[in-house]
Amino acid sequence: MTQARRLAGLTKKAVADELGVSPVAVSQWEAGTTTPRPDNIRHLADVLDVIPPFFAAGRPYARLDSSSAHFRSLRRTPATQRDKAIAYTEQVWELACALEKQVQLPPVDLPTLPVDVLVDDPAAPEVAARLLREHWGLHTGPIAHLVRTMEAHGLIVTLSPFAGAATATVDAFSTSHLDRPVVVLTPDRANDIYRHRFTAAHELGHLVMHGELATGDPQQEKEADRFAAELLTPSAQITPHLPPRLDLAALEQLGKGWGVSVDSLIYRCREVGAVSDAAYRRAYQRLNQLRKLNLFRPEPVDGYPGEIPVLLTRAFKLAEDNGLSLKDLAAELSFKIPRLRLLLGEPNTRPQLHLISS
Repeated sequence: MTQARRLAGLTKKAVADELGVSPVAVSQWEAGTTTPRPDNIRHLADVLDVIPPFFAAGRPYARLDSSSAHFRSLRRTPATQRDKAIAYTEQVWELACALEKQVQLPPVDLPTLPVDVLVDDPAAPEVAARLLREHWGLHTGPIAHLVRTMEAHGLIVTLSPFAGAATATVDAFSTSHLDRPVVVLTPDRANDIYRHRFTAAHELGHLVMHGELATGDPQQEKEADRFAAELLTPSAQITPHLPPRLDLAALEQLGKGWGVSVDSLIYRCREVGAVSDAAYRRAYQRLNQLRKLNLFRPEPVDGYPGEIPVLLTRAFKLAEDNGLSLKDLAAELSFKIPRLRLLLGEPNTRPQLHLISS
């Protein structure tokens, strides 16, 4: 009931007012100390846009709270939208759990970092990024399909307007407090392929470095940014290719080869000490001026299938080929079919992943 209420974006009082009961009664229902009458359950299902069996026992169920997820823009994400995002993530896990009864998903494969790296090494984000590259066999050079690579190593990645127009207030977030880590990317980042990739790398940094830590620490956000920069553009490999001066056209070409933005490379030049702070600021000012002239325009993620999540849709397609219908899956999860379609997503392509029918 709590999950459904949060997905609906309603407070306990709002639900109580709709049902003509007290907020205390709604709190007791959610806590499980009392049970609503059958007529209240039917009305509750209508108010929360679910079917009555959604409230029954026996369906897969995950529980998270806002302290279990790393929100990239925590301060500008309203509490109601964080709650909705958490409830959405719970349902993504429930879907994956149901699909794993039919299909073998790739095993979760994240490296365990040495304690001395996490605690004592001031360069921990960079070390962690290099260790992940080594662990995943990425070695040197650009990562061609970051999201697809994450999925191939057992991470659930989604890209969905789960909160409608308000999705943009959530930005991106991730959690490792479930059997499978989940990364939620949002469509407002998908209008720029490079921003989208950096956001995915940022969330991956949280999963690698901050899995068991309390969330909400601004220092963790800075560390995840450093991890993302080193993962996408390892300093040892990118530094020799940086232009001797901040030539924006040259940086644009370099960025296309590595799958990162001009902004990211300007910042990288400063990080590795290739330019002065004054040159760094001038380059950003010039870039903003050129963007106002409609130059350096963003490219949407639609043109890059390798950066669009497909794991859940591919898993369902394989299960469907072996007899599972959308209606059957919806019944098992007690989801309405439109809700299930939202959770599955609609990718432009369905490339082969390493899935095995059970």
